[in-house]
Amino acid sequence: MIVLKFGGTSVANAENISKTIAIVSNKSNDDKLAVVVSAFSGVTDLLILAGKTAAAKDKNYKNIVAEIEQKHKAAIDELIPLTEQTEIINTINSNINHLKTLLDGCYLLGEISIRTADSVAGFGELLSSQIIAVALKQKVSNSEFKDSRELIKTNSNFGKASVDFEKTNKLIADYFDKNSNQVVLLPGFIASDTAENSTTLGRGGSDYTAAIIAAAVKASILEIWTDVNGMFTANPKIVKQAQPIENISYQEAMELSHFGAKVLYPPTIQPVLKDSIPIFIKNTFEPDVYGTLISKNPVSNTNPIKGISHIDKIALLTLEGSGMIGISGSSKRLFETLSRENINVIFITQASSEHSICIGILNSDADVAKEAIDTTFEIEISQNKIDPCVVEKDLCIVALVGESMKNHQGISGKMFSTLGKNNVNIRAIAQGASERNISVVINEKDVKKALNTLHERFFEDNTKQLNLFVMGIGNVGEKFIDQIAQQKKFLKDNLKINLRVIALSNSRKMLFDEEGISLKDWKNEVNNGETANVNEFISRVKALNLRNSIFVDITADYDIASIYDQFLSENIAVVTCNKIACSSKLENYKKLKSLSRKYNAPFLFETNVGAGLPIIDTLKHLIASGDKVNKINAVLSGSLNFIFNNFSETYNFHDVVKEAGVQGFTEPDPKIDLSGVDVARKILILIRESGYAMEMEDIENNCFLPQECMETTNNEDFFKSLTKHADHFNNLLKEAKAKDSRIKFVASFDNGKASVGLQFIPKESPFYNLEGKDNIVEFYTDRYIEQPLIIKGAGAGAAVTASGIFADVIRIGNV
Repeated sequence: MIVLKFGGTSVANAENISKTIAIVSNKSNDDKLAVVVSAFSGVTDLLILAGKTAAAKDKNYKNIVAEIEQKHKAAIDELIPLTEQTEIINTINSNINHLKTLLDGCYLLGEISIRTADSVAGFGELLSSQIIAVALKQKVSNSEFKDSRELIKTNSNFGKASVDFEKTNKLIADYFDKNSNQVVLLPGFIASDTAENSTTLGRGGSDYTAAIIAAAVKASILEIWTDVNGMFTANPKIVKQAQPIENISYQEAMELSHFGAKVLYPPTIQPVLKDSIPIFIKNTFEPDVYGTLISKNPVSNTNPIKGISHIDKIALLTLEGSGMIGISGSSKRLFETLSRENINVIFITQASSEHSICIGILNSDADVAKEAIDTTFEIEISQNKIDPCVVEKDLCIVALVGESMKNHQGISGKMFSTLGKNNVNIRAIAQGASERNISVVINEKDVKKALNTLHERFFEDNTKQLNLFVMGIGNVGEKFIDQIAQQKKFLKDNLKINLRVIALSNSRKMLFDEEGISLKDWKNEVNNGETANVNEFISRVKALNLRNSIFVDITADYDIASIYDQFLSENIAVVTCNKIACSSKLENYKKLKSLSRKYNAPFLFETNVGAGLPIIDTLKHLIASGDKVNKINAVLSGSLNFIFNNFSETYNFHDVVKEAGVQGFTEPDPKIDLSGVDVARKILILIRESGYAMEMEDIENNCFLPQECMETTNNEDFFKSLTKHADHFNNLLKEAKAKDSRIKFVASFDNGKASVGLQFIPKESPFYNLEGKDNIVEFYTDRYIEQPLIIKGAGAGAAVTASGIFADVIRIGNV
């Protein structure tokens, strides 16, 4: 015999019930079946609400009953031919009248006893099963309805009755031995005590009903039909990449169900475990999908972790004090106190010093628990031997589950390091000697990040998802996004990096999509987005709290450069081509570096110097390997190099500067480049990265622009001033020709001093042949004394700058 159980979603409406009946009909051709059904979806909640409403002397309970009645009669109309409806309608009317009588009594008394509440709650399964039994008979004539209350006997612990298995097993076995029907349909959840009063088996009790019957008849298999394709490696509503688990042991399934895997009610496994009856979790709406097989010896795979689950709305209670050390009975008193208050302990950990005990309970029980514990230990607290109980709410338990974990070293280490890298703070840890479960308590706000991070680590072939929040989508930003779109598949296939752009913003509009913005038409999507707001952008990034979050700044904005600390302190990496932050006050530069280390949030700014050239990265490797930088000579402005390489008697200075802007080589405000401020920022960043303390004002800036040019306040006036002072620039060109030299804007650092300015470079210098927009840097170090380490290449342009930003993002992905 096979036992099948169909949950509330499987019998939510006439359409779903028809699917259920089709599954039962197909299976009845080969085997005898016992079919257990839940109440229609949502009906049990309505029944409980009706009871509370009646007890509150609110006549609205009658409207709730009318809604329940209408829902069931609508199902009759759709499922059962009109000619066959009389008997079932009479049955439903009788049950509804009984329900009304019970609720009328509650209304008159102004209260509802636990016995009456049990009886009221059980009507959902009774009504649904009677209707489905009649509908089933239209398809499978050799079928009948059986009231579970006649077979399952319990004590009188109303609300969550305990089964008398000796009586129950005999009643079930005798009934099915004598029954000749191919299919027997039974209501789940409900039972009766020795006085024939209705009892219930607790929420989720329909699973339990099916398991009790399966064990009693020694069924070949128990099938639990629901609305998902089995048990998953994590909650698929939170972890989109979660995968169905094909095979799992009883113990693993019990652990996962205990820790919130709602597809299976935890006590379900217990009755079938003794006889090793397999349990199959199947999807009513995709019956051909394999599902999950729970058995004694499941087919093993190479992954020791079977699933990741969690329980939310947890409070952590800590009892500690020197008065507990070496004193026997402290734990006993603590747990007896909680037992008296009927508080379930979900999580326990105790220090080996016996100085403290931590327990996890539901948030809703925390206040009662604290008051009771403080009362129990009142004397010790007054004597300062034990501290008052400390309560922390809004926590969550996350558990790794796997039977084979005990045979693999380092699982807990990987778990803790993975959470740590994403700044998920672990409040408490518990691991049993069986090593089947490793549990941690974390803040509830971090649960999505924690589950996704752990799932990525243990189930996704080490594929790392990077979530990008991009501000600045002009020339460089557009190239950056194009490069992501082009390389996305390659990165996932070859580097195991899954890039998702979660937010895009310019100065006018911003766009957020938690599932990732489609890059096919991103410009139109941004234009149709919401009004840009920096503070709102920051708040949204923090609220999403996604793993491996990266804020990408592709602006030259002072205000944007000032918000990096808000991201780094939330474990959000920062990648920027904006030089303002790293060339700001030394105190701020050090602060950002410190936050990056403290919160394990990368702070990368390779494109601050040399666009896509690996200048800063090379410098970091020099310093990390123990080398010391003594001197730097560099041409660090691709825009100025482009300008002076193209400036000639036939191509005037004004037009060359204009062209550099069109090519994307200058900042939006070209005066930043031509004034030397941009180069001064770059050499300052190199000096600081070399380990020296220096401020911007310590750098001597030998500006070549006339004072009038410097005093302009907008681009239009600036370009007019360039035309006005054309002779000044032409004279510089003549002087270079006279010296057989080329003009370069050079940055230097030597003996603790730094300067930037125009120089006339002779032919023998390596800087002389620097063409186009190229940069060059010479590092003189303890190891590179006579011949410097030279880095040379394109140092400006949207594409190369975008590639440098992209490279920083990939560096984070490879960490």
